[in-house]
Amino acid sequence: MSHTVESAVIVAIDGPAGTGKSSTSKAVAAALGLSYLDTGAQYRAITWWMISNGVDTADPAAIAAAADKALIVSGTDPAAPTITVDGADVAAAVRSHEVSAQVSAVSAVPEVRTRITGLQRAIAAGAARGIVVEGRDIGTTVLPDAHLKIFLTASPEARAARRSAEIKGSDVEATRQALVRRDAADSGRATSPLAKADDAVEVDTTELTLQQVVDRVIGLVEERRTAAR
Repeated sequence: MSHTVESAVIVAIDGPAGTGKSSTSKAVAAALGLSYLDTGAQYRAITWWMISNGVDTADPAAIAAAADKALIVSGTDPAAPTITVDGADVAAAVRSHEVSAQVSAVSAVPEVRTRITGLQRAIAAGAARGIVVEGRDIGTTVLPDAHLKIFLTASPEARAARRSAEIKGSDVEATRQALVRRDAADSGRATSPLAKADDAVEVDTTELTLQQVVDRVIGLVEERRTAAR
């Protein structure tokens, strides 16, 4: 099933962890021939750099002072997205428990958000064929003029089961509690909190297969295309 997109389209997909953002975003981008950006990986990358360089992630002033130091480069091929810090591949390293436990604190620092938001906007602006950008504040803060905004949701239980399946041997209940804590931290931060944009389409993925979610998003992109003609 091929899909054609006439001109550059920007799709923002937001939502909490475990709703299927990454899988959905990559599949939609691949189907539509668009670039793909995982903004969460960028925040994980800068968090990894802070930890690796001995910055106290409990000290917002120390984080702010180092916010511009790491060179973060995101590859935008949905079939093989990459993330490097100072030239080193950190795709696996940024998924560590250590990074996961500290990324919300680092992400909450305004100087970090300013730095990473700038990177994200530059990547989106340079995506000639269009891009699918996934994160937590894309539709509200990073790309408020995106052609289509999607907000994915799912029950905490479904999200925990999915995340536990990704992380072999993890405890589902502990994972659920960690997700709820992360939601609270991300929704409650002062700068660019996790929130649904007023003009976003909410898609509850609890009872849907990945393919059903992907098809729904592609359908929404094509609806916007038709309306814009």
